[in-house]
Amino acid sequence: MDAVNHQFRLAARPRGMVGREHFDYVEEPVPELEEGQSLVEILYISLDPAMRGWMNEGRSYVPPVALGEVMRAATAGRVVESKSTKLAAGDYVSGWLGVQEYAVCDENAVSKVNTEAVPLPTYLGALGMPGITAYFGLLEVGAPKEGETVVVSAAAGAVGSVVGQIAKLKGCRVVGIAGGPEKCKWIVDELGFDAAIDYKSEDVGAALKQHCPAGVDVYFDNVGGDILDAALARLARGARVVICGAISQYNNLDAVKGPSNYMSLLVNRARMEGFVVVDYMSRAPEATREMAGWIADGRLVAREDVIEGFERFPDALVKLFAGENVGKLVLKVGEEE
Repeated sequence: MDAVNHQFRLAARPRGMVGREHFDYVEEPVPELEEGQSLVEILYISLDPAMRGWMNEGRSYVPPVALGEVMRAATAGRVVESKSTKLAAGDYVSGWLGVQEYAVCDENAVSKVNTEAVPLPTYLGALGMPGITAYFGLLEVGAPKEGETVVVSAAAGAVGSVVGQIAKLKGCRVVGIAGGPEKCKWIVDELGFDAAIDYKSEDVGAALKQHCPAGVDVYFDNVGGDILDAALARLARGARVVICGAISQYNNLDAVKGPSNYMSLLVNRARMEGFVVVDYMSRAPEATREMAGWIADGRLVAREDVIEGFERFPDALVKLFAGENVGKLVLKVGEEE
């Protein structure tokens, strides 16, 4: 295929907030295919808080992105050329193809998706890594029981919005913590949360006391910092705290702020457990199958916040850390047929 590919490659490891200066914008020819390979035109790129951690050097649950390497990202796109027996031109697929316009991949590097069932970007959100994170993080680690109170932070984000909805489906009372009146209104009016706390204008500790008078049975944490401390102070006996993320700390120039109220775990015989979705990816089909059913019958709302323009990637990533998105933040790169 006679085409030019554009990529964002990691140029420097950020200290503090990530920015355009940490990436190189590269242009190169699309390589020729070998047997068993396919060429995918990337149409949507997932923007996730975890991307900030992948830019750091050091030990983590996955190796860091190397300097000079295409920035790691989940993607969804269309096969435009194929020398594979499993994929054909015109197939829509999702996979980890990185921040670029085209990708040559082996046939097992992507999965075919059905765009007649749900829109293509949903395979990067509710039916992608964020949804699978929400599903197993809540149900396996949080283990909510009917009638319990579940609190989730970053409740209007890609993971939190799904966590809250699944908790409601399981018969729980759900309180979401989000930033701003628009997000708080959305999670209550459209997603069915029982209550919302606006951390930008309310005292989170006082609001948790008001909305969770018997305490918090499950706290699903996506932000860390002061909000985690406030939730720890309101734990019920036998509570479960799911540590999924800590977006408030990812760009911290100083030492990461750890929980000061951790003794609440002892007093309330509670547990706090770290969760990484990669440990559950072998079971991903069971999560996506059930959630696709919930979407189809209207019990689960999937929302994508779409930004258009490949060249806008660095600025779109910053938007994520500024908390400006509602639902799953996705970068639109190309047009579907």
